[in-house]
Amino acid sequence: MAGSVHRFLTEDHARLDALLRRALADPTAIDVDAYTQFRAGLLRHIAMEEKILMPEARRLRGGDPLPIAARLREDHAALAALLVPTPTPEILGAVGEILAEHNVLEERDGGMYEACEALVAHTDAELDALLARVVATPEVPLARHFDGPRVHEHIAELLRTRAARREPA
Repeated sequence: MAGSVHRFLTEDHARLDALLRRALADPTAIDVDAYTQFRAGLLRHIAMEEKILMPEARRLRGGDPLPIAARLREDHAALAALLVPTPTPEILGAVGEILAEHNVLEERDGGMYEACEALVAHTDAELDALLARVVATPEVPLARHFDGPRVHEHIAELLRTRAARREPA
């Protein structure tokens, strides 16, 4: 059963998905306001997971990260890199593809959110304290977009590496 942290983060996924759809609603132009909200929100969401949930799970597991942590971090790196250049429909399409897989890994039964709650939830007060820490995660300052050639090369390499790891052996 999903607890308060699971619900909060799943609702944030839905909010971010709606912003991404709004940013791409007009095929001739990206909605800059929706994209800016999406970008800021996604970076904050990643910070909630990278700075609060994953370290807490690792601590409660005696220093061992969650088995899914490496894959989630790889996705987070690719997503963050895709937010660096000026957005294009192709870039936002790649973001959407990653999020479609990534969010399931976090939200599903036995996913990261459930695993984190199971480690923490000895009492409602402990789960509430974790939620308070997640909610208190500050906004991530947004840098201006950068479109240098190395940015696009880096993104291409991250996406190739990510795809190669997901291909069946």
